[in-house]
Amino acid sequence: MAHILGTFDNALHTLRNNVLMMASLAERNLSNSAKGLFERDDDLSNIVIADDEEIDLLEIQIDREGVELLIRFQPVASDLRQVVTAMKSSVNIERIADQAVNIARRARKLTGSPELTAIRSLEPMFAHTQQMFADAVRAYADGDATLARGLKARDKQLDEMNRQFAEFCTEHMASEPQLIQNYLNLIFIARSLERTGDHATNIGEDVVFAIEAEEIRHT
Repeated sequence: MAHILGTFDNALHTLRNNVLMMASLAERNLSNSAKGLFERDDDLSNIVIADDEEIDLLEIQIDREGVELLIRFQPVASDLRQVVTAMKSSVNIERIADQAVNIARRARKLTGSPELTAIRSLEPMFAHTQQMFADAVRAYADGDATLARGLKARDKQLDEMNRQFAEFCTEHMASEPQLIQNYLNLIFIARSLERTGDHATNIGEDVVFAIEAEEIRHT
């Protein structure tokens, strides 16, 4: 449905609200992917997969609205950065939702096998990743550059957690070769969490750019 643009501020407000709505849906999907895994609930995993379409449609809408806003108002300086950040953030949020789908699909494979105690070792990674994403969204909503900057260091912590978990699973695969496929599924889930952290960090970097006109992506 075409969005009828009014003033620039109203159009930007609508764009930001759609980004935040998209983020809320993605946060719910990530949470449901965790519950589907730890509670061995295929229904929750299926909900994650089904709900991804709504997030994809929102990304398309945000992209369309952002382009329309740029063409009509031709914003400059901080206004331009706000529009670009909204559009780039929606891309990262969509990719986070995709990672939640990947986790849900792996979780469904694991529910068909006896539960591995190693699954519980993923709980700290899930908690860390979910909090990173929540803080990235809060930094965007509140225009909090300090919170946004802090995500890079937390992403390095998540990378280390992923590395340690992969080593942990590899050791178990050597002693339990009959469960190699299950441990591989866990490694892929951990990798999805690590990528989610990357996308949350990207959102934080874009927030800093929007607020302070500083590029911190490669610093």
